[in-house]
Amino acid sequence: MKIVVDTNIVFSAILNSQSGIGQILLYSNKSIKFYSPRYLQTEIQNHIQKIKKHTSLSETEIEEIIDALYSKINFISEEFIPKEVLIVADELTSDVDYDDVMFVALAIHLRCKLWTGDKILMNTLKQKGFKRFITTNEIKEKQKK
Repeated sequence: MKIVVDTNIVFSAILNSQSGIGQILLYSNKSIKFYSPRYLQTEIQNHIQKIKKHTSLSETEIEEIIDALYSKINFISEEFIPKEVLIVADELTSDVDYDDVMFVALAIHLRCKLWTGDKILMNTLKQKGFKRFITTNEIKEKQKK
């Protein structure tokens, strides 16, 4: 199974790698493959001060967790996402946050589900007919099988 992970999922895992989200990303079996646009790395870097502020981890520990998480994600360069898909994703996310375009586009392009904790994004996309989401609990259930 392929799953696109967005920034808030990875952000949560960095803040608490022992959480359910952190454990899923770090220790999922090989039947689940995580994907993300390279843009995720830019977003995490842009929020590194916020991460440092909200955790008691040292800078080295933060870097080690980020490296461990990144090693579990297949990063796809945005240039490989077809323009038509980007246009559809842009229309779907126009009422939300521009930062979500690439994640939605990648989920469409890979024909897989998007793992996000962003309720506003999910509700907006659902209203527009996009239903390719997977929850943390759904992933946990699939791992048990």
